[in-house]
Amino acid sequence: MENKFKIEPKKQSSPKGEPGKSVFSGMEKHLNLEGYFEEGFPIQHLPKILFVVALVLFYIGNTHYAEKTVRRINNVQAEVEDLRADYTTLKSDLMYASKQSEVARKVKAYGIKESLIPPTKVVVEEGEY
Repeated sequence: MENKFKIEPKKQSSPKGEPGKSVFSGMEKHLNLEGYFEEGFPIQHLPKILFVVALVLFYIGNTHYAEKTVRRINNVQAEVEDLRADYTTLKSDLMYASKQSEVARKVKAYGIKESLIPPTKVVVEEGEY
């Protein structure tokens, strides 16, 4: 029996319309990666590959740690600004409440009056006490 129906393979085209001219095919052509794997995986390069992988993992972890630290610093700075505003408000309220006129107004409800006689200084000689 003879095969009368033949499927022709589709031509692959790159985005530019030229078949086989993609970035990856150019990299493969220039790097000649197939030559490295002809006899199997090259074990002699394994320590270097593992070192580079370890460096990449360390770099990624360090970047995540730095970003987390920056976020934490921003949160703490916002909290410090809130506490500074609270401190300023409370200090202002305390200064107003400790004025002589405010103290006199608040203790008037207890029947305590402000003294009209100025205080006198008591001087004690060294042998008197």
